[in-house]
Amino acid sequence: QEKKIFTVQGDYPIIRRLLRARGWVERKLPGTGRRLEQHHDPQHYPWLPAEEEEEKEEEQCDDDPSGIHDLMSYLVRDRLPNFIWTNFLEATDRQLLQQDNVVNHYSRVDAFTTKEGLCLSLQNLLWIEQADPNTFFPRCYRLGNMDEREAFIDDFCLTAARSLLKLALEEAGDMLVKTEQVPNSAKGAGKSHISHPKHSTAWPGCPLYSELVEEALEVCKQHLSVLQHQDIDRNTPSPCRTCIDWDHFLQEYYRVAHEGAELVLTRQQRKQCQNLLQHLAEQLPQLDMEGKLNIWIVKPGAESQGRGIICTTQLEEVLQLAWTCTAPSVQVGRWVVQKYVEQLLTIFGTKFDIRQWFVVTDWKPLTVWFYQDCYLRFCSWPFSLCHLERARHLCNVSVQKWYKMSPDQDPRLPPDKIWSNKQFQEYLAQMGQADAWHQVLVPGMKAAILNALRSARDRVGFRKGSFELYGADFLVGEDLQPWLLEINSCPTMSPSSAVTRRLCANVQRDTLRLVLDRKENPTCSIGAFELIYKE
Repeated sequence: QEKKIFTVQGDYPIIRRLLRARGWVERKLPGTGRRLEQHHDPQHYPWLPAEEEEEKEEEQCDDDPSGIHDLMSYLVRDRLPNFIWTNFLEATDRQLLQQDNVVNHYSRVDAFTTKEGLCLSLQNLLWIEQADPNTFFPRCYRLGNMDEREAFIDDFCLTAARSLLKLALEEAGDMLVKTEQVPNSAKGAGKSHISHPKHSTAWPGCPLYSELVEEALEVCKQHLSVLQHQDIDRNTPSPCRTCIDWDHFLQEYYRVAHEGAELVLTRQQRKQCQNLLQHLAEQLPQLDMEGKLNIWIVKPGAESQGRGIICTTQLEEVLQLAWTCTAPSVQVGRWVVQKYVEQLLTIFGTKFDIRQWFVVTDWKPLTVWFYQDCYLRFCSWPFSLCHLERARHLCNVSVQKWYKMSPDQDPRLPPDKIWSNKQFQEYLAQMGQADAWHQVLVPGMKAAILNALRSARDRVGFRKGSFELYGADFLVGEDLQPWLLEINSCPTMSPSSAVTRRLCANVQRDTLRLVLDRKENPTCSIGAFELIYKE
């Protein structure tokens, strides 16, 4: 009569305990474990972002010594639940989904909770909100789409050209040439600077001729012209469709960026590089964060837990990977490639990311609640752009749990590889950035989350009475700007540390306060949740 019958599918002992404390009675479903195991199999539902496997140790504790909860569950065995908390909607019996019950998921959220879906949705953001995703989401392409694959190839080449200019400025130093004459040691006495790189013979230790820089300058000038819309009245070809030999250019760029080959740069070229990069920075929000080594990260479009993710600097490797099935349950072509954030903030020389929770309680009108507590996840090995191992670059707990902390790691790093946001704020204060959390990071994360939701809302299955808790993952740039990586449906509630044991319990408690208690008492405490948007 009070409509306080609930069902929990999955290992959520805290949700079960909190509901029982509110006087709710659980309707237990027969065979739930076997059915969930089948649904959890990536071969059945590879797109479901299940995250880390839930630990069962808390579930095994006996919190019903008198058996009263089991007895009451037996009495409501034929009743429909009024509240359903499940790992994912697809595991829920459709007969249980009545019009007036509360469910902790919406349908078709893959529009922003898969890497492929988020990539596609944010491409439309400019038309929906007139916001530029390039200011908070690293450039991303779906390799299974021919147009996007071609756009990625163009982007890779243009990024290589910009990176070459940055490397040339960085490495020039005392090697500046006063005239257009190429050094005798490189070309022979008295010969003028006229040879094209693709006609020259390069060998290890030999400086590359300045024509390589000249080509990069010309390509970047054309790209800047396109960005500034100076090509409207004339038929300017794409910078990546010009007569430049891109295969040769990329091979020479690889030598400079990854093999230590040196560049020769004239004084005039140095000035041109500086001016051109300055103008490009005004047009390209990601110019600084993209770095100089042209690293990209390739991900299965609908996997989680870091499965199948690879960092690479080679265009050929990206294209080959996209058309070979190297990860279980990943269809050929169902990959995304995203620009790696090279200029990122590290803590004690180690990469980290931020897991940030938020709840959507309505889509019409869109209503979003931001959780004011979050946590950081550290890698096990020191950060390095010269070594692309997963232990250095993937912060997922499900990845890092397989690696021991490197002996080269700073002893100030937490042994369990987790920090709370409070610890991070203390670190920022020690670095002289005490206001960065509240003035830069939090507003940036809120804006990115809202833009992602707005871009996908027309594709989400709306249902009154539902709600959903999400986990967004962010990197932090050197300038302390947050970069959204992905959004997870069903974020893990398994504690991997003392910090996550406390925070995961708190966010589950506060979520129930928000979606249940607040209905009866609008002034009740909702813990650390903050309403950040309501249409």
